[in-house]
This record gives sequence, C-alpha cells and structure tokens, in this order.
Amino acid sequence: MNFASDNTAGAAPEIMAALMRANEGSAVSYGGDEITARLKARFSAFFERDVDVYPVVTGTAANALALAAIAPPYGAVLCHELSHIHLDECGAPEMFSGGTKLLPIGGAGAKFDPAAVQAVLDAYPAGIVHHVQPAALSITQSTELGTVYSIEEIEALSQIARTRGLLVHMDGARFANALVHLGVTPAEATWKAGIDIMSFGATKNGALAAEAVIVFNPEIARDLSFRRKRAGHLLSKMRFVSAQLEAYLEGDLWCRLAVHANGMTEMLAQGLLAAGVELCVHPQANEVFPRLPVAAIERLRAAGARFHPWPMAGDSKDARTVRLVTSFQTTKEEVERFLAVLRG
Repeated sequence: MNFASDNTAGAAPEIMAALMRANEGSAVSYGGDEITARLKARFSAFFERDVDVYPVVTGTAANALALAAIAPPYGAVLCHELSHIHLDECGAPEMFSGGTKLLPIGGAGAKFDPAAVQAVLDAYPAGIVHHVQPAALSITQSTELGTVYSIEEIEALSQIARTRGLLVHMDGARFANALVHLGVTPAEATWKAGIDIMSFGATKNGALAAEAVIVFNPEIARDLSFRRKRAGHLLSKMRFVSAQLEAYLEGDLWCRLAVHANGMTEMLAQGLLAAGVELCVHPQANEVFPRLPVAAIERLRAAGARFHPWPMAGDSKDARTVRLVTSFQTTKEEVERFLAVLRG
C-alpha cells in the first residue's frame, strides 16, 4: 500500500525494453545518436507543430532551464505559492537564471486566481528600474493538489500574461495525467492555449529518468543548448534518456499509464467518500488529499500503508490531511486493502 508518491513506482516494461534495445552496440555521444535525432520529429507529431526538444534527467533541471531561457536575471517569474519551483527545487530556477525572482501568488486548489495575477503585475509596473521586471508566468499542470487547469483557464491566464509581454511556461511533471482528465490533444493543452515552453515529464508516469524541455517558439530559447551543457545535463550517453521518451510516446504508452493511475485515484476517492471521509480537494489527476482521523492514520501506518502528511487549513488534533498518490503500478488490491484498513 504505497501511496507516498508516483516517484516510488518502477519503470514500465516498455521503457525498460527500449533501454535494452538502446544498449545494443555503440552510438554517437552527446545527443548525436539516431534515437535522439528522431525525438524532434516524434514530439513535433505529438504536438502537431515543429518543436525543439532538450532531453534532461530531472524535472528540476527541466523547469530551471526552461525558466532561465525566458526570464533574465533582473526579471521575475509569477508562480503559484504551492508550486514545485517555489517550494521544492532548492533555488534552482533562481540559480540557473542568474537571479530571477520568483513571485508566489495564491489561488484555491493550487490554481492561480487571475485577479491576483493581475494585481501582482500592477504592483510591478514596466520600466521601473527599482523593480524586477515580470518576464514569465509558470503554470503547473496538473497542480500540486491534483487539480487540473481547464483549457479556458490556461487561455485566460495566457492572455493576462500577453498584455504585459510575459512568456508562459508549463511545469508538466504530471502532464499525462492532466491530458487524460481533460480529454484534449497535447496541442490544445499547450501552445494552442498560449504556452510558449514546457517541462515535459515522463519519470512520474513510467520512465526511469526522463524529462524534456519542449520549446514551441524557437526564438525564445536559442541558447538552451549552451545552458543545458553548462548545467551538466548534456549527457554523454543521451540515447538512454531519448530511448525512454521515444518509448513513452510510442503507441500512446503515456496515455495508457496515466489512465490507470488516474483510475486508481478515482477508485480511492470514491471509497474514501463512501467511508464518510472528507476530501479537501476533489481529485482530477492522480493525487487525493483526504482528512483522516488520527486513529485511522495510525492504523493505516501500522498496516504498512505509506503516505505523506499534508497539513491544510481545517486540520485539528483529531483529524489531519494526508496526500495519497497513485501510479501506473498501483493495483486495485492495494486500494481495496487501504480502504478496508481505513474502515477498521
């Protein structure tokens, strides 16, 4: 009963098979191999337009490099106060960009309040040398609370950003889970809605270690290849990262894995509701945040369940919020056992 994170899951068999194939013989180093060369065309087909692709091995690197490409050292990135770039990346976006300031903004369900975004932009007028200059808006899809921005919400935020000349970044560590929920194409969920550059995640959804910076507008990231090298993410054996991403896209593997993960969360959420448990946020991807009695938390941990506490407003000494995350490896039996132990 491991619901601690989708990072705790292993790699999908299809990904491992691709790695074994990539291991046959030798290949040109530093991304000059045939597999990496194919990625641009594969991702371009996936997104229905010509894109540039920069494989890396961590989501932190993808986010930090993407933001550094679109925000200068004197600039600012508007992000949600619960975003990964703000709370969980140890200052990497600031370091990679040479000092770009992060401006955290609130909003229910870990999604931006558009009025709050506009208020921050108004507080940092353009051209005032004493202020950082807003340069980018970063959207997390799906969010840190398992919610998903609708296409209309992304378009509205992108429009606000455009009025001040900001570029829009998407942290897509769980992009597949969001796409499955939305039921739209990758193109509709990104560049057609106003996204300029994104961090494309695969590791949380079945890859061993594979992420990518996807650039929809090549004019904004002409120096990304140098930034990636300087950051230590131009792997000499890049084919092993590229092979994972290629397999992830092949035959819509990304979709099959995310459908299962989302389905397990929905099963878990429905079981929790049936047991009379309050859900702090209605899940839309593969995370659920129930407020559980402390006695139930202790009983679940004693039975071997793994999950993280997630303090939220409304918690008390008798009931606390926890985060439960499902993955492509989560089984119905795990969910059923968790619910059975919860019910006592």
